[in-house]
Amino acid sequence: MAAELPDLDLDAFRARLLAATDVALDDPAVRALHAHYQELRRWNRSLSLVGPAAIDDVVERHYAEALEGLALIPSTAETLVDIGSGAGFPGVVLAAALPHLEVFLVEPRERRWAFLRSACRRAGLPCRCLNARVERPLPEGLPIRIDVVTFRALKLPPEALAALATRFSAASRVLIWAGEADPDLPPGLEMDRARSLAGSRHRRILELRSVAAGD
Repeated sequence: MAAELPDLDLDAFRARLLAATDVALDDPAVRALHAHYQELRRWNRSLSLVGPAAIDDVVERHYAEALEGLALIPSTAETLVDIGSGAGFPGVVLAAALPHLEVFLVEPRERRWAFLRSACRRAGLPCRCLNARVERPLPEGLPIRIDVVTFRALKLPPEALAALATRFSAASRVLIWAGEADPDLPPGLEMDRARSLAGSRHRRILELRSVAAGD
């Protein structure tokens, strides 16, 4: 059985989140994230969505680190596709913080996809949850134009990135929550910058862009 996540009420969750990030969140966003946390705590007992090493600092390690991606999302973005969403990081967190975005959560494992649907309902977030794997051809249900792609702790093959890039504009971005290793990139995408995550020398957010974006 998986380790038990701490039982945090709304005030305790809010205090820990605000202490871990400089991002200003309104009350609806915090409440949505707390609702997601409650569902995560319930499902984690059987699915081990959060590993034992992150149990004690789940708010800081998962929620706060996801919020650090907000500064890298273009102000013109309308659609965000989160690949291998799993427990909902960073996709659900970004959806709560940016309610104007149309967010697609893509998860190939059926039980984790079921968790995402349940968590989004409980949090009142209109995310589109797709039980699919990103490959060529792209699965049905993705937007025609993709402004932002996100994924965390996932090695996405260059072929999958290339397939997604067929729906990019010059302003589209790929944000990867990663460790020290750089990803393998297909032609047409390049590294723009890397942002170290607060309190860690090894974890980063990598920002990729279309090569034509700077032309």
